[in-house]
Amino acid sequence: MDRIAVLTSGGDAPGMNAATRAVTRTAISQGCEVLGVQRGFRGLVDDDFVSLGVRDVGGIIQHGGTVLGTSRCPEFTTQPGRERALANLGGRRIQGLVVIGGNGSQCGSHALSEMGFPVVGVASTIDNDLAGTEITIGVDTALNVALEAIDRLKVTASSHRRAFLVEVMGRKHGYLALMAGIAGGAEAIVLPETEIEPEDLARRIRGAYERGKPHALVVVAEGATWTATALSSHFEEHQRELGFELRMTILGHVQRGASPTAADRLLASRLGTTAVDTLLRGEYGVLAGWRRGEAVLTPFREVVTSTKSLDPALLRLAGLLAT
Repeated sequence: MDRIAVLTSGGDAPGMNAATRAVTRTAISQGCEVLGVQRGFRGLVDDDFVSLGVRDVGGIIQHGGTVLGTSRCPEFTTQPGRERALANLGGRRIQGLVVIGGNGSQCGSHALSEMGFPVVGVASTIDNDLAGTEITIGVDTALNVALEAIDRLKVTASSHRRAFLVEVMGRKHGYLALMAGIAGGAEAIVLPETEIEPEDLARRIRGAYERGKPHALVVVAEGATWTATALSSHFEEHQRELGFELRMTILGHVQRGASPTAADRLLASRLGTTAVDTLLRGEYGVLAGWRRGEAVLTPFREVVTSTKSLDPALLRLAGLLAT
């Protein structure tokens, strides 16, 4: 294998550029040419490639987002779209592909792999919802952005004796909300995995008020049934149940755009290198992830058919500390 391609797909995650850099430099060091695919799977379908050299990926490790770009590509979900992508890869004599992305991206990786093309995935999503890995590229940065916002909101909340609903990203997986809630000292955490009714939440907030706390903080996962917006609307009519005056903040995409932390840069560098080494030794159809302090490989079929659960010990810890 002497020519490979790399693409970033799905939601951008801090550390994607570090992974692209690692893939490029590792491959070149082993005598392999590297092409970057512009705009994710859209670039595969549209034949939009760019040559990547050692200097082309210089100075990008500290930047958030992805220099290769990403976009949605409904066409790739169809058989003709995937066949066109394969034809473009073949036309450029590309013999292997590294896909840096999350759940949807690795479903695309699996589809190409099932069609016989050598693909290795790199686990990258701020949602941390990919099976086969304990942590994904971008999670540490997104968590720290959320935590910084929570710390600042607590200062304002205490000054005005208010309660705050803080909604964080994560789709249908509550990892970011759970970890931000524990690290941020939240009075309650609202998760898709362990739903809480507004009446129970009101009792917790009221309890904080009656204990003399100057504020109450609730971290809400965007995928919960009761989102921050829904809870805010509900409590407009039940303000007296809380004791505190209530405010809402939705962090949204601000969690994605930060410069990657050292942890994300290191994880991206190690997983990017692992992906190339895996391809060049003739192994593919797998996701490069991280478990128990080392890089591991998980078959795509397991990744795309498995659901990642929250650690029960962390759920117990959140309940214990939120008193």
